[in-house]
Amino acid sequence: MDTELSLVNFDFIVIGGSYAGQSAAMQLARARRRVLVMDVGVRRNRFSRTLHGLPGQEGRSPDVIAQEGRAQIIAYPNVQWLEEEATSAERTKAGFVVRAQSGQGFFAPNVVLATGVEDDLPPVDGLAQRWGRSVFHCPYCHGYELNQGYIGVLAVDEVAYQLALMMLDWGTVILLTDGRFEPDEAQRKTLAECGVVIESQRVLRIVDTATVELDDGRKIVLDGLFCASHTRMASPIAAQLGCAFEEGAMGPYICTSETMETSVPGVFACGDMVRMGGTVGLAVGSGAHAGLAAHRASAQR
Repeated sequence: MDTELSLVNFDFIVIGGSYAGQSAAMQLARARRRVLVMDVGVRRNRFSRTLHGLPGQEGRSPDVIAQEGRAQIIAYPNVQWLEEEATSAERTKAGFVVRAQSGQGFFAPNVVLATGVEDDLPPVDGLAQRWGRSVFHCPYCHGYELNQGYIGVLAVDEVAYQLALMMLDWGTVILLTDGRFEPDEAQRKTLAECGVVIESQRVLRIVDTATVELDDGRKIVLDGLFCASHTRMASPIAAQLGCAFEEGAMGPYICTSETMETSVPGVFACGDMVRMGGTVGLAVGSGAHAGLAAHRASAQR
C-alpha cells in the first residue's frame, strides 16, 4: 500500500492538459507552487484545422496553439508535464493519490480536473470522418466561415429546435429531423415563420463536403452541417473521487461552486466538463478561474 512518503509529491495535480488545464496550470505555476500536469494530448477539437473566437489566436492551428501553451508552461522549473493518462484517483486524509497508466503514484493536497468530454456522434455514415471539418457542434467556432451559405442542423433530440433557430444568424437553415425529433405544431409554425426548412426524411449518409443523402434518394448540398451531439465524461477520475454530477441538455456535467470547487473539498474542475458550450475562450477562462481559486483555497487551509 502506498504511503505519502513513497509517492512523488506536488502541491497541485492538474489532470488534463488542453486549453482549460493549461490555463489552470499557468496560474498555479506563477504562484510558484509545485505542479504536475498529466495529459495524453487528446483534445476535443483535435479534428479542427483552425481555431476561432479567441483573441490573439484567430485562425491559427489548434495543434500549434496547444503545443505553444505546453512549451510556455513547462518553461517554469516548478512544473512537471507527464505524458501519461491518469487512470485512478482516491482521496486520503491528507489529500489525493493519483496513479498514472505506468503505475506510478503521485500525491497532492489539491487536484484540478480538466479532462473534458467526448462527443457521442450520431451513427450516420460519413459524419465522423467530417467531424470538425465540415460537420460541427459549435456555431461560434465555425459558423462565420460558412459565409451565410446553406446550413444543415441534424437533429439528435429536441435541442435541434433551438439550434436551428439560432443558426439563422449564420445562413439559410435546413432542419434534418432524421426520425429523432419531430417539432410540434407550434414549433413548426415558428420555424416556418423564421424561414427554417424542415426535412423529415431519414439521413442515409454524408458525402463530399457536407452533402446529405436522404433515404428517398434526394441529395441536399450544404456548406456545413451542425449537430448538438450528446457528450460523456472523457475520464472516470471525477466519478472515482466522488464528485457530484448533474444531467444537462446534452449530457452530464460536474457540479462546481462559484470558485470552481467540486462537491469534494480540494478538487476543482474546469472546461467543457463543468458546463455546456465548447469554445476555447470559455475553457481558458474557466481554467484560469479554477487555478486561481485552487491556489487561494490552499493558502487558507
